[in-house]
Amino acid sequence: MQTDPQHHNLFRQQTRDWLAANCPAEMCTPMPEDEAVHGGRKQRSPNPIAYDWLSLMAERGWTAPMWPRQYGGGGLSTADFQILLEEMQRLNARPPLMGMGISMIGPTLLEYGTEEQLQQHLPSIISGSTRWCQGYSEPGAGSDLASLATKAEDRGDHYLVNGSKIWTSGANFADWMFCLVRTDPAVQKQKGISFLLIDMSSSGITANPITLIDGNSHFCETVFDNVAVPKANLVGKLNQGWTVGKRLLQHERSGLDALLGAGRDRTETNVTLTELAKTQLGITNGKIADTQIRDRLLQQNLAARAFALTQQRAVEEAEANTPGAATSIFKLHWAHLVQEKLELQLLLRGSGGLGWQGPSFDPEAIGKGRLWLESKAASIAGGSNEVQRNIIAKHVLGLPD
Repeated sequence: MQTDPQHHNLFRQQTRDWLAANCPAEMCTPMPEDEAVHGGRKQRSPNPIAYDWLSLMAERGWTAPMWPRQYGGGGLSTADFQILLEEMQRLNARPPLMGMGISMIGPTLLEYGTEEQLQQHLPSIISGSTRWCQGYSEPGAGSDLASLATKAEDRGDHYLVNGSKIWTSGANFADWMFCLVRTDPAVQKQKGISFLLIDMSSSGITANPITLIDGNSHFCETVFDNVAVPKANLVGKLNQGWTVGKRLLQHERSGLDALLGAGRDRTETNVTLTELAKTQLGITNGKIADTQIRDRLLQQNLAARAFALTQQRAVEEAEANTPGAATSIFKLHWAHLVQEKLELQLLLRGSGGLGWQGPSFDPEAIGKGRLWLESKAASIAGGSNEVQRNIIAKHVLGLPD
């Protein structure tokens, strides 16, 4: 890793100058949910400037700053990556690209993929040309993921996939899916699973959106009916996909994704909790009048800052730039932070935060009220809190089974 202070100072100045000259002013403002760029062409941001920003960053490889240059990445060291983050954060620059391609399957392919798979998929992820979704959970296999039943039968030059997946985020907009399938039902359930890359334009795939309690439909049930998948799309070894699948989850839960902005805090808006508290409760002697609320705000801000710093440290200390089992700590604590923050904003707004629609309710309050409903799933989605605690106990603390 490059440790020359002169190099870092030069890189920081060059990065600062480039961002100042190239980052559009519109991309240094809080990002509305619908303006995020997830890649692909099936769902577009309504802000065309977001794509100008994507193109500029992708050209430098800075949509994937630490991926190898030979695939279009930035080739940055961990130290230089930290500098890039700091300079982007200094401008409040938006992440140019979000999604599972950058945060999950890309890093996994770099570890387990063939050269042909890397050449095929990484450049299109980096450029934002393709969007990915995850095929893990099933109607009968959630936290007990190893019980999955979607099967892939060997048909000579391809696998024939049948079954269904649930909670596949953005499946109706995705170009590709990374998917866990059962290829050997006769062995221990974790040992008969394989990891496939599936083209979502393949015949026999149906993605049915699921309307959630907040009125949104970013989850789908995805059904496979005799879907042919080339054997070249197998990642890792046959029947050893459980290892690949678990590794991908470590990338999902790592601090790297959040630091890049792809895991940004959706509870953030132009109005901070502190500003909301001042408006709702008033100020006495320069302080928020309610001492209990003041203490909760302080604890929330401290916890969020400590969380961000811990993520940063994890990236700096990671061996070979890859996350480990400790990433489960991030997932567990993140769920608590998000839920606590939304509970606090609801407390401050009172009945004004419970509106569903209509002119008598503030649009931002309506959005936060729906996000409060959605946040109840944060302790389950992406691996339940119970699963995370088991991983931490066994693989971080070394406690017995």
